[in-house]
Amino acid sequence: MLAAGGTGGHLFPAQALAEVLRARGWRIVLATDERGALYADKFPAEQRLTLDAATFKPGDILGMIGAGVAIVKGVGQASAAFKALDPSIVVGFGGYPSLPSLIAALTGKRATLIHEQNAVLGRVNRLFAPLADQVACAFPTLEKASAKVKAAAVVVGNPVRPEIRALYETDYEPPEPNGEIRLLITGGSQGARLLSELTPEAVSKLPDTLRYRLKVQQQTRRESMESARQAYKEALVEAEIAPFFRDMAGRLGRAHLVIGRAGASTCCELAVAGRPSILAPLAIAADDHQRFNAKRLAEAGGAEVAPEQVLTVEVLSNALTKLLGDPTRLARMAKAARSVAMPEAAERLADLVEKTAR
Repeated sequence: MLAAGGTGGHLFPAQALAEVLRARGWRIVLATDERGALYADKFPAEQRLTLDAATFKPGDILGMIGAGVAIVKGVGQASAAFKALDPSIVVGFGGYPSLPSLIAALTGKRATLIHEQNAVLGRVNRLFAPLADQVACAFPTLEKASAKVKAAAVVVGNPVRPEIRALYETDYEPPEPNGEIRLLITGGSQGARLLSELTPEAVSKLPDTLRYRLKVQQQTRRESMESARQAYKEALVEAEIAPFFRDMAGRLGRAHLVIGRAGASTCCELAVAGRPSILAPLAIAADDHQRFNAKRLAEAGGAEVAPEQVLTVEVLSNALTKLLGDPTRLARMAKAARSVAMPEAAERLADLVEKTAR
């Protein structure tokens, strides 16, 4: 039983694990919520459970009551499913949609494992880490975890989708002299307004010698699409704008430089793919976890980090000018990014699941 949901950041690693476990002969059931179900159309599970769950803002009494009712209902749903399915292990990937399954598993004395995708232990995982049979994590650092949890946690990496994993075997090719330069901007949903609006303007200020060589692919919010298209058109830059790119692996594999947020999946995929990047951690992310996610890539030399507080059109334009004009540096960054990759994360997590199951 894999408990994940809410966002692709929780579901994509769960999907990568599911594919490895299914290949080993395991039967997979996904437990998620209504939001998570939207991402689960290709999830390799024989059954998908949509459980009641909810979150709340601290101090919101009515919200807390409503969330409590939903979670209790979800625990009942999970417990009933467990009686019918008898899972050998329940694996939680964090986020409030995993709450009902983990509570039901612990009260039913079933084997449990949690996986933390970020460099900061999330709030739900923070609650269950001392109680779970095993804790796995993506990064060597695990902020907000107790000393006991840190000592016992197993660093396995962040499982990535097979098509992303395949990029580990491909070499990075920097831009040819006077050849096209392919720039990929990711992050078309949460916290993406800054990049949606700032990047086209920054690109428009690049020197002509770089700007005319650019081929831009940008994920952006729907409400920002037209303004982004117009900005690139006026700058005479060829650009493809969309709220979501399905062939992200192919686009990532062709990119010379990536601009994006610093979500756990993004950072780990950049490392596996070996692609240089400019990362802008989301300032409102819980416990500032995106800054910690970006830290390992930055310290290795694989990424430039631009905190929101200082990220302006001029700052981004200057960074792009320096990087895009220096293919040798891009190649060094690509090699550095790959040096911290953990491409076998899904297999290592699957090994730990099998060891923990009963």
